[in-house]
Amino acid sequence: MLNYRNIITIEPDKRGGKPCIRHMRITVYDVLDYLASGMTQEEILDDFPYLTADDIKACLQYAADREKIQMVMEA
Repeated sequence: MLNYRNIITIEPDKRGGKPCIRHMRITVYDVLDYLASGMTQEEILDDFPYLTADDIKACLQYAADREKIQMVMEA
């Protein structure tokens, strides 16, 4: 199983400390927003050739983990 912690990075001086992909300037939010707007994984990879399928999976895993943590905090 892919470990998003090896792909998602957070640096205070990059993109305001938002979680990014492999120290690049593209954020998890950017990828999730593209998916939510209807782009397919293949379209994202075509538009951003420096991304990989594992990068997109890591964004989804990161979001799922954040949601799980939020649910626990609200309980």
